[in-house]
Amino acid sequence: MGKLYIVPTPIGNLEDITLRALRILKEVSFVLAEDTRTSRKLFSHFEISTRLIAYHMHNEHKTVAHFVEQIASGGDVALISDAGTPAISDPGFLLVRECVEAGVEVECLPGATALIPALVNSALPADRFVFEGFLPHKKGRQTRIAELAQNKYTFILYESPHRLLKTLGQLAEAFGSNRRASVSRELSKLYEENKRGNLQELIEYFSKKTVKGEIVIVVEGNK
Repeated sequence: MGKLYIVPTPIGNLEDITLRALRILKEVSFVLAEDTRTSRKLFSHFEISTRLIAYHMHNEHKTVAHFVEQIASGGDVALISDAGTPAISDPGFLLVRECVEAGVEVECLPGATALIPALVNSALPADRFVFEGFLPHKKGRQTRIAELAQNKYTFILYESPHRLLKTLGQLAEAFGSNRRASVSRELSKLYEENKRGNLQELIEYFSKKTVKGEIVIVVEGNK
């Protein structure tokens, strides 16, 4: 029986990949990738010739049984996302669950993820925290924000650049504009930015500039 490796890939800086990750990506039978076009750039940089197969949110339910069967038949396989650790706001959970239920060994490598650097950079309490991922875009969004308003621990959100100001505004309305927070973008890249302040200060700051890159919002818990 083969093994499924969950392999984190860099969130920006290519130097953040581990030696172990590179070895496994070269040794497995094939690699399941969220977007093969993105992953080919990484593979080209590190001279990895292993076959890439698309595995993403649009086809995972149709293909998961097939891949579990292939791994169970004896081939080691790696799963990667476009950036960071698979299954953290990315495809992967379904494959891991089905492999475990089928008795296939799963091994997740430690490595890059955006939420931990953003949390530490925020200077907010990090001994206990809540990772919320992406808020619902429409249905259930206001309900979830209202629930977070009562949360007493630091919490972390992922957000897209074009929704940043909308989200900060909704958080300020629900939590009060003085709630401390931090916005991190382009983590590990050349133009990395970590902006700290209260929610109103962050709204004023980002309303005056064009926002690019993946966004992580870290917010103080309700005291």
